[in-house]
Amino acid sequence: MKLLTADLFESHPRTLRLSNDADPQSVDLQGIDRIELVFPKFTDGRAYSQAFLLRRRLGFAGELVATGDVLIDQLALMQRCGFDTAVLRADQPTEIALRVLQDYPGFNAGTYQGDALQQTPRFAKALS
Repeated sequence: MKLLTADLFESHPRTLRLSNDADPQSVDLQGIDRIELVFPKFTDGRAYSQAFLLRRRLGFAGELVATGDVLIDQLALMQRCGFDTAVLRADQPTEIALRVLQDYPGFNAGTYQGDALQQTPRFAKALS
């Protein structure tokens, strides 16, 4: 997962920004390379559902970006739901965020359970 701070984040020309109450199924995704999903508060998890829906049901293969009130504690779940990039809240240190992601490489790679990108867990792949 790529981590950015708000001051380094730049908008992209073929980007769609969805509010957390928007239905991704009602949006035309043709020509869209990046979708920014908004966390207005860290306690509001609707963007997780949007990300999972975009990856699994709608097959979106472009970049999913988490923006808004993004905390380090959310990164592992964001990655499992299909986010590629997280724009950290200003008070969240990037070096600690990187360490958190590195501490759970098996979890983030789908070892124990499938996720939005790797539906089959690693142990099940070994059995086949």
